[in-house]
Amino acid sequence: MQTNISETQRQAEAKQKQREQELSLTQWQLMWRAFKRHRLAMGATVVLIIFYFVGIFSGFVAPNNPGQRNTEFLFAPPQVPQFIDSEGNFHLRPFVHGYEQEMDPDTWERYYVLDEDEKHPIYFFTEVPEYELFGVFGMNRVLFRTEADKPFFLFGADDLGRDLFSRIVFGARVSLSIGLIGIFLSLVLGLLIGGISGLFGGVVDLIIQRFIEILVSIPQIPLWMALSAALPGGWSPLLTYFAITVILALLGWTWVARIVRGKFLSLRDEDFVLASEALGGSNWWLITRHLIPNFMSYVLVQVTLSIPWMIISETALSFLGIGLRPPVISWGVLLQQAQNMRTVSMRPWLMLPGLFVVIACLSFNFVGDGLRDAADPYSD
Repeated sequence: MQTNISETQRQAEAKQKQREQELSLTQWQLMWRAFKRHRLAMGATVVLIIFYFVGIFSGFVAPNNPGQRNTEFLFAPPQVPQFIDSEGNFHLRPFVHGYEQEMDPDTWERYYVLDEDEKHPIYFFTEVPEYELFGVFGMNRVLFRTEADKPFFLFGADDLGRDLFSRIVFGARVSLSIGLIGIFLSLVLGLLIGGISGLFGGVVDLIIQRFIEILVSIPQIPLWMALSAALPGGWSPLLTYFAITVILALLGWTWVARIVRGKFLSLRDEDFVLASEALGGSNWWLITRHLIPNFMSYVLVQVTLSIPWMIISETALSFLGIGLRPPVISWGVLLQQAQNMRTVSMRPWLMLPGLFVVIACLSFNFVGDGLRDAADPYSD
């Protein structure tokens, strides 16, 4: 009996000590501790870190120049790295088999078969012609590739014989960054306009809310088409990229504004806000010091869940031909070749950019779910 009482007392003391430690932690520290317990969110975070690392260092990760054409290997199938050859011998260095072209006697269509007698070793940190990393630093090494004159198409080749893996790697830089930049612009506009609407109320609130309702009621695809058609055709790919990002941000700020307005309306009559106002706090002080910090964690969760919308929007725009266009490389641009069902059925590897869109969007959703649970660290 005494042992049971002692055990219960130790558990009570441990819980009390844990509560005291929690009281000494900040809100962000509590959120991080709760977020680490969400294994799916942590795994998705690792995936996103890898994706962004690959996008940032795309010149180093991609084994081939994404714009290099090879007319001898149009629509070449993927080459899978192997360690065991056809004779059963194990090789420490991975290799890929070469191609052989054959022709269908009925349709006269050329197709590829892997030549198991031809092996191309894969070398790591190999030297290549100098290229610019970030457009500034000169480099002459890539992560992996075969010999320069040997074909290496990890994910196959497209209609011009360009390496699809290298193009997907370079496309990650555009498709993933457009989501972050677009959401940042939407967040800034939403915080500003929603804050003004919720803080001042009255006629200002009425005008802003009616404008938001009008903007939301416009069908998005026709609006995208109209705004994209308004872009000058002579603009450089970089300007077009930023223009598409701004368009997505202009269409995506309304939900942030409504969230911020609702939070402002619920918080502006709280005692700590009224006390600060009575002590002479300005509107800017109230917004930045009291109102926004009290719901920023909630807004960040919603922002994380909305980044996939930005990525999918860019992909859809580019897939329909009204977004980014070649020579810009994005996942949506790469999917334009998958519009023909006959092409997809015969060359399914052209759908691989869509797979990476799905993985990236799912990862952001899992991270958003983890943040949503972590935003209330005392829920469990």
